[in-house]
Amino acid sequence: MFTGIIQAIGSIGRIEQRAGDVRISIHTGKLPMADVELGDSIAVSGVCLTVVAKSAHGFEADVSGETLRLTTLGKLSRNDPVNLEKALTLATRLGGHLVSGHVDGLGEVVARSEDSRSVRFSFRAPDVLARYIAVKGSICVDGVSLTVNAVDGATFALNIVPHTLAETTLAGFRQGRLVNLEVDLVARYLERLLLGEQAASPGAAGGITRELLEQRGFGGVGNGA
Repeated sequence: MFTGIIQAIGSIGRIEQRAGDVRISIHTGKLPMADVELGDSIAVSGVCLTVVAKSAHGFEADVSGETLRLTTLGKLSRNDPVNLEKALTLATRLGGHLVSGHVDGLGEVVARSEDSRSVRFSFRAPDVLARYIAVKGSICVDGVSLTVNAVDGATFALNIVPHTLAETTLAGFRQGRLVNLEVDLVARYLERLLLGEQAASPGAAGGITRELLEQRGFGGVGNGA
């Protein structure tokens, strides 16, 4: 588990092809590595990776074919910057929100504009994730815990303050860039819990519908009652 509070900006080192997947080395920059052991987890731009080797400059991790397909890791090249966060401990301040490091889908930067000293971004999420994104809710973008300022369909807006711009890779985001998205864990589990006994039925993938809410006692949904 992680918090979405980035501890350092690292960079991609060697990318080694290995029978359909890859082993990558990550230069960790200012990230303290003295307490990191083999088998520990580190989030790399929001993707939870397992440390399989350490070096003087960072660590190595194996990345499966599925992870390469479903995240931005498969599109990165040598020297590309990445956000880094070590797994939280029971003594870690939870300054962001609970993040698993399991990417739900790829989003896209659709707009960027200056907003006083901040930068306002608009992102488009996959349609299937839109129902989990709420105004003032939390979302993880490339490993960064952020608060949603506005939502319009599958598009949502974020204001990034100067400190976050300086300490993460977000300052380099431009229109068209793909990003790793992880929606709020609570929203996903709440949706599943609302299914009740139906969750055990084949094909019950989830989805909060008007009919489901009415079954759970939320009568008059959508009719002004």
